[in-house]
Amino acid sequence: MATVLVASNRGPVSYVLGADGSLDARRGGGGLVSGLSAVSAQESLWVCAALGEGDREAVRRGTGEPGVRMLEIPPDVYGDAYNGIANSVLWFLHHHLYDIPREPVFDAAFRRRWDSYRAYNQAFADALAAEADEGAAVLVQDYHLALVPGQLRALRPDLRISHFTHTPWASPAYLRMLPDDIREELLRGMLGADRLGFHTRIWASAFEACADESGGLGSTRVAAYPLGVDGEELRALAHRPEVDERLARLREEVGDRRTIVRVDRTELSKNILRGLLAYRELLTTHPEWRDRVVHLASAYPSRQDLESYRSYTAAVRELADEINAEFGTPDWQPVLVSVKDDFTRSLAAYRLADVALVNPVRDGMNLVAKEIPVVSESGCALVLSREAGAHEELHADALTVNPFDVSQTAEALHTALSMSPAERADQAKRLAAAATALPPQRWFLDQLDALGTEG
Repeated sequence: MATVLVASNRGPVSYVLGADGSLDARRGGGGLVSGLSAVSAQESLWVCAALGEGDREAVRRGTGEPGVRMLEIPPDVYGDAYNGIANSVLWFLHHHLYDIPREPVFDAAFRRRWDSYRAYNQAFADALAAEADEGAAVLVQDYHLALVPGQLRALRPDLRISHFTHTPWASPAYLRMLPDDIREELLRGMLGADRLGFHTRIWASAFEACADESGGLGSTRVAAYPLGVDGEELRALAHRPEVDERLARLREEVGDRRTIVRVDRTELSKNILRGLLAYRELLTTHPEWRDRVVHLASAYPSRQDLESYRSYTAAVRELADEINAEFGTPDWQPVLVSVKDDFTRSLAAYRLADVALVNPVRDGMNLVAKEIPVVSESGCALVLSREAGAHEELHADALTVNPFDVSQTAEALHTALSMSPAERADQAKRLAAAATALPPQRWFLDQLDALGTEG
């Protein structure tokens, strides 16, 4: 039994099954892992899904990590819940991504997938109810588990329950696309919590507006907790020997040119294509930057089991190739794009950044906007979408852009590149201070403390 429980789709550890039948445990990082470390291991439990064959084998053998309970969800139920609802419906709703003339289509197949989403959430609620001490604090994470608070409240009314949404929250008009009964079920699920957390006041207000259309918040309290970065830990990661080696190689490729750096998953909301179009327009309208700047773009493949993501990733590669073909010379490649999961390269690029480009069409927070100024060695300017959650904290020292306005973004890149080194360094110092104001451990403990005041 535990007094503090965390629930999330992905857990703090994953297992790889070796050819000889051995299980290799691989630990993850992030704010939740750091935050939960402040709580006694004997008093806490992390409930998550078994995601791969290694995880499922660990569950079957009963050899999992202490303090972690993995749930073995039937693969068809998990697939429908995760890809069919969480990533293909809720993600698209909250990020306002639908191609409205064609999507969404809420038919009988959707309702079968929603049944799986409900069952997936219920499995978490059942496990949490079984594992929680009387009056325990339960911190549920993200849109994958939006129904859990209500389901858990029905099972264990004694528990103190919070839910944190790491994405934006849909506007009322967008959320009204859902069938009425499904929309009500989603809101009721969330409102089973004592407290709801969002990265910014904007997303919290969006939820409140949706709840107002459905009878109000009741006793649920809503607050913003803008997750920051652990500057000391990030700098230590960025100065490991393997990062030094990668940085040396990047410096050879870049030479004495300026750098524009972006690091994203190939996620539809990240707006990588318009960022590349803005860079191409920069080189067209400000030819003085030709052969004087390199765009270092890291694009981690994301959700490649969904066709829309595969085609988007391919389009990123194709556009980068077009820009290099149009402007490149034997001695200068305008875009150095890496379409693979390569954190070492990303950290090296952070250190090399003169300009950081973060232009999502809509983003819960976007920690990259906070990470690059913390790590950049000479200090970087930040070109930042007004639709990123980070904009609420960083806008005073960033160049704000409308993420759909390619020409404005191109001009912002020109302005950023034209800044003096001293001006960029001063801005980066202020950005780094804001970025580290609420590091992950404090972010987690603030929510836990607030939950302790309920009741």
